[in-house]
Amino acid sequence: MQYFNSDVISICNNTTYSECAASVSSRYPVRVSKYYASLIRQDGDAIWKQCMPDIRELEDDIQCPDPLEESSLSPVPGLIHRYPDRVVLLVSNLCPVYCRFCMRKRHVGSGDSPMGEAELKRALEYIAANRAIHDVILSGGDPLMLDDASLELVLSSLKAINHVSIIRIGTRVPVTLPERITPRLCTLLKRFHPLYINTHFNHPDEITGDSKRACGMLADGGMQLGNQTVLLKGVNDDADIMRRLMTGLLGIRVKPYYLHQMDLVRGTAHFRTSVRAGLEIVRGLRGHISGLAVPHYVIDLPGGKGKVAVLPDDVEREGDMLLLRTYTGERVEYRDLVDAT
Repeated sequence: MQYFNSDVISICNNTTYSECAASVSSRYPVRVSKYYASLIRQDGDAIWKQCMPDIRELEDDIQCPDPLEESSLSPVPGLIHRYPDRVVLLVSNLCPVYCRFCMRKRHVGSGDSPMGEAELKRALEYIAANRAIHDVILSGGDPLMLDDASLELVLSSLKAINHVSIIRIGTRVPVTLPERITPRLCTLLKRFHPLYINTHFNHPDEITGDSKRACGMLADGGMQLGNQTVLLKGVNDDADIMRRLMTGLLGIRVKPYYLHQMDLVRGTAHFRTSVRAGLEIVRGLRGHISGLAVPHYVIDLPGGKGKVAVLPDDVEREGDMLLLRTYTGERVEYRDLVDAT
């Protein structure tokens, strides 16, 4: 498989940054699309924090590189099988922007090649042999960084498996590289309905004329658009910002889906808020904006135990310990941050 022409991508050179930033990027590489870089208005703003290296990435040595245990849930290379009826297929290692809070930060820069044909064949054989799998989520990296021919190969191969009824694509391309969304791409994607696209807006400044046009083209092509936002300290941990983001998404035909508590990924601790702060933000959304704009606030539990949705009125708390119930009914302890207040 191949990537589409990526000349529009700017690789940030270490010499551009201070010595401390260069040391960060030597461990956790930096990549920022020209478009996304153009959204930065000043050093330290919400866009800057999401894409520019921070020395605190190197200071976090407590959290785990793979807290969701994706490696142990990978029966064949490039495929994650956590829930009974769905799998994640990692078709791409490349993104337009290397987000500093990435859940797969351990993989960033370890190789930019897309999934090889032999790996794809093994993954498809696994899916075909497991009839309980009805839902396949394309992820990576960013699947829409593949060229059109490679996307067609993946989608047509999945559609040929009778028990696969839903295909989802997780992508940040409409946010970080909206020019990738073309009429030709949308015509291709239309052939594989039902096709769901979950994108990833984190701040209202990411909703621009360009990202609106990209989402509009996908929506006009019949794609069901959802959004997964990560709760990020210093970026969007504010009820007013979150209200503007969620209502803005509805305005560009994107349904807010998940608000993720920050995963416990090594190198990202400075982005993490307490769960209490997240619950207060959800409280600030409910009743203040349309119910259509209120996402599910979820914690993806360490150990690969799955996502748990939490609301301000349904969390058991014992000190810094939350007691949560998984989709299997298991009661799990989750250690939260203790608010300074």
